[in-house]
Amino acid sequence: MATEIKFTAIGTFKSPQVHPYEAGRQPDEFHSQGVIELEAGHNFEQALTGLEGCERIWVVFLFHHNDHWSPMVLPPRGGNTKQGVFATRSPYRPNPVGISCVKVKSIDKLKIHVEGADLLHGSPILDIKPYVAYADSFPGVEPAWLKNAERFMIDYSVEAKQELEWLELHQIHQLRGFLQHQLEFEPDNSRKKRVKPEGSGFVIAYRTWRAHFEIQGSHVSVIKIFSGYSDADLSSEEDTYHDKQLHREFKKLFPLK
Repeated sequence: MATEIKFTAIGTFKSPQVHPYEAGRQPDEFHSQGVIELEAGHNFEQALTGLEGCERIWVVFLFHHNDHWSPMVLPPRGGNTKQGVFATRSPYRPNPVGISCVKVKSIDKLKIHVEGADLLHGSPILDIKPYVAYADSFPGVEPAWLKNAERFMIDYSVEAKQELEWLELHQIHQLRGFLQHQLEFEPDNSRKKRVKPEGSGFVIAYRTWRAHFEIQGSHVSVIKIFSGYSDADLSSEEDTYHDKQLHREFKKLFPLK
């Protein structure tokens, strides 16, 4: 019979990244900001001594959204071939433990401000360890199934850039990073993402927003960002996600042609 081991979280991760599709596939992918808030009353202030001299740290955490595991998984960069979960970094593990190597930006008492984390908001933190280059770095080492993954270059039309900038000014900060990590590998794979063919290209969904993109060779061009609401949707007073007014303003500024 397997031994049962109990852990107590030492803190919690706070971040704008709430949904799994908003997080980068690997640490440091989109320079996302976050804060590790350690629990008070455990002398963790002393335990942080010397950490201010660490440029990077390993964060050990729990995939708290998962309630099951799978022996075979479909990794985001491995085509349509499933791999054993132990050969991947999938969150669907027998013990849902993750590791993330992040940059330390600053430390304020029990708050560690970090950059480049692939954790979601609310992730329980189990441990923190320093990154030591001579022991932790093995350049060029990766799973064989990953070596043939084709990376697409992504560019944005002038219109798409303006639309993204406007949305970011209105607190929609995760869309650009979402497009980057969804379209960089297998951009048209509908088994792994909310994408469908439309016209000469494809449309991918991010919450109530949509992006139209086209693929040419190894390049992806994001042509336009648009609302996922129809005019009929926006004429209704029902507002489940409390964002219809923002969509109405966006549509006036950036109408579909």
